[in-house]
Amino acid sequence: MGTNSLTKQEDVEEAPDVRAYDPFDYEIHSDPYPTYAWMREHAPLYRNEERDFWAVSRYADVKDVLRNASLFSNRNGISLEPELWGPEAVKTSLFLAMDPPEHGAHRGLVGSMFTPNRVNVLEQRIRELARERLEPLRDLERFDFAAEYAAALPNDVLCEMLGVPADDWDQIRADTDQLNQRADGSDERGPSSVAAALRLADYFVDLVKHMRRHPGDNVTTTMIEAEVNGAKHTDSEIVAFLFLMISAGNESTGKTIGNAWYHGWLLPDIQHQGLNGRADDWVKETLRYDSASQMTARTVTRDTVIHGVELKAGARIAALPASGNRDERVFPHADRFDLDRDTSQIISYGRGPHHCLGSALANLEMRIALEEIGAVVEGYEIDFAHSRRVHSPHQRGFAALPCTVRHRAKPLPPAA
Repeated sequence: MGTNSLTKQEDVEEAPDVRAYDPFDYEIHSDPYPTYAWMREHAPLYRNEERDFWAVSRYADVKDVLRNASLFSNRNGISLEPELWGPEAVKTSLFLAMDPPEHGAHRGLVGSMFTPNRVNVLEQRIRELARERLEPLRDLERFDFAAEYAAALPNDVLCEMLGVPADDWDQIRADTDQLNQRADGSDERGPSSVAAALRLADYFVDLVKHMRRHPGDNVTTTMIEAEVNGAKHTDSEIVAFLFLMISAGNESTGKTIGNAWYHGWLLPDIQHQGLNGRADDWVKETLRYDSASQMTARTVTRDTVIHGVELKAGARIAALPASGNRDERVFPHADRFDLDRDTSQIISYGRGPHHCLGSALANLEMRIALEEIGAVVEGYEIDFAHSRRVHSPHQRGFAALPCTVRHRAKPLPPAA
């Protein structure tokens, strides 16, 4: 890597024995952090021979990979799954599988719609959607926090922005949940995932055709009418964009809300503070401590040396931002959930040209979600025995998180 901050790899011969890092392994999905800690200390450049990729786990290394698009390219996509990796990745991921300057030309078409100023205008509408989702839950002592609220709210917001009719929102969310599921140890889609992908593809094709005939004030219409280098997007490119928005923007936000709720259950003091005015700090520390976004892949564009090991051009490398956020070199007492922590250096949303387009929107949605439920709920317990994790190489979180709640005798005043 030339004059970079990466140091020579430690001797792993005498490192304590630990299970291999495999992002498709259900045990990793259950708790990846002990493995990440071992990697940071003993194998900061980790090799998985079976799946043919390298992985970096330290904060500085992850940040370098994310920022240096000329050396670590998106041209083959960001997923290690065989059907999503390779030169055809652009067909399913659009600008997420592009490098600058092409990446900027496509991303810039909708980038202005996700700036903090534009997003803040949506606050009242997001609160309305949150309250609509909470309304049928207000009198229930038991409900599924993940499915009925945490995943539903960001899906509602994004579907509305894309112009998806409200009657279809729940089906979009259900199919998105299935889309990213993998069997234990498998890097290929199962039958339910394939079926969900086909349903979504058919739906998006019909949506684009409808929007071409009946344009509206939404992000999909913006993509249809925009031009890049004098040419408009094809239907297939817009469908790829819709998949990107739904799977990347929707999933991470809902899963992180669920992760915050989970850690509030494990840590009653965090739960109490989070439900009583510290929702924003609850969100930010969850993004650091247990973000839904765990891994993203890149292609090495030229021979380089990392931690004393030569990587050849074309090698696959996985960057682990969730591990970087637990690096003691940057975050003291990193394994402690601390609402008073400075989280300004977190890399949950990436760095560089591919920094998450929807980060401002996600932050707002997550804060509102926890503020609004905190206004009506004073405490809760999770029925962990009946919870269900998502099994994805990229996303960590819950598909089901049943809980019992204690409602406030008098709901708190609505947030400003």
